[in-house]
Amino acid sequence: MTDGPAAASGTDAARAEQDAIIAALSPVVDGIAATFGSFCEVVVHDFRRPERSVVALAGSVTGRGVGGAMSEIGMKLLAAGDEARDELNYLTRTRDGKLVKSSTMVLRDSGGTAFGALCVNLDVTAVHQVHALVGGLAGVAAAPEAPPTTTFGDDITAVLDAIVDAGRLRRPEPWPQLSREERLELFRDLDRQGVFAVRGAVQQIAARLGISRASAYNYLAAARTAPEAPRGTARPATTAPQMTDD
Repeated sequence: MTDGPAAASGTDAARAEQDAIIAALSPVVDGIAATFGSFCEVVVHDFRRPERSVVALAGSVTGRGVGGAMSEIGMKLLAAGDEARDELNYLTRTRDGKLVKSSTMVLRDSGGTAFGALCVNLDVTAVHQVHALVGGLAGVAAAPEAPPTTTFGDDITAVLDAIVDAGRLRRPEPWPQLSREERLELFRDLDRQGVFAVRGAVQQIAARLGISRASAYNYLAAARTAPEAPRGTARPATTAPQMTDD
């Protein structure tokens, strides 16, 4: 067979092109951040290394450094693969209370493969406070919808924990009380958010849920293959698990 070396060569060429794009963007982040000033942060993410995706960074809005992790938003783009789309002009709030306006642009090679992202984060906390003050003085202030809190940091485990916590908030019952379908849906949600693309995620999720790693793998496999129950399906009268004793 001759397609093996050719396929390998194509993969190498794609990786080389992706590396070149990231290398070309690295000095650009400094220029963009300098243009907008100290309230701006520009980040280049490499999706090929999700555990430490930050490969270039200028500014300090989110407190991350090179080698840091992507946020929940980046995880969703990672999970979307080549179907990922740009996320523009969205508001989030950091864990320490900063209001951040962001745009995340997906990086693609010439073959259309999504392999990274260029993110611009603006700290608009002060602008928001002035806007609220002026609106209040004018008597036209409206209570805006609270932006979601996003986890930024250098440790991917904190991001995974935040995603798990959000999922558990939607299902407040302890793990033993969840029905089989609720357990599978929790794993589907985590999978849709790119959690299991991170190395070691299954073990971390298992520890958070208090189940064995083998059980977590079983639930993940079932979540990816079993048909989803219709939305609004009534919770069974008994919630005893049907897969494992965990």
